[in-house]
Amino acid sequence: MSWREGAEKDLGEVLQIRQIFTNVSKGQFAKKEEVTTAFEGLDMDMDQIIQFILKKGELQVSDKERATQVESTYREIATIVSDKCINPDNNRPYPVGIIEKAMKDIHFNVRIDKSTKKQSLEVIKKLKEKMKIERAQMELRFTLPSKEGKLIKEQIINFGAKIEAEDWQGKEVELIVLADPGLYRMLEDVITKDTKGKGSMEVLNLMVVAEAEESTKNQL
Repeated sequence: MSWREGAEKDLGEVLQIRQIFTNVSKGQFAKKEEVTTAFEGLDMDMDQIIQFILKKGELQVSDKERATQVESTYREIATIVSDKCINPDNNRPYPVGIIEKAMKDIHFNVRIDKSTKKQSLEVIKKLKEKMKIERAQMELRFTLPSKEGKLIKEQIINFGAKIEAEDWQGKEVELIVLADPGLYRMLEDVITKDTKGKGSMEVLNLMVVAEAEESTKNQL
């Protein structure tokens, strides 16, 4: 899995032996002719074939191992969602246990061969249809030439971001903005293009959430 997700690049750290088996339990290696026939036309050496199998091959695990992996993946996805999202009614994160229960309620099937980050985004999208949940906002500081300040401020608002504070001082304006993390690139493009490189955007806080009450903390 670490190889497929790009976390590991060294074959030596992934494989116990650089061989292809026909039967692992019996220790039977595939003959060179069998490997050549199976991968005919791909023009690959042994290491390339092994990498192809690691990337495209079907993972064979026992039912017990799969159940453990599914449970671990389920928990990891719920943790990511809990870390990234809030209840918009009180601006606080949901406990992981609540997210896990909600995932079961929407019958979300996790995949152990797929990135947990990508699956967490799918979960957030589905949960929005059933409960009040939003991505936690980022807090950003924009420093802009006053000449372009009004136009950029309007664009920021049109994107759905919120102006928390503004300070107009002579030739420069400073805006403090709350925005969904998904808007980051769009906002960055606006600053770069509309100020011709004279403006800047700084992340003040990646996750703006209200402090949880003690009872809520104990549930996390």
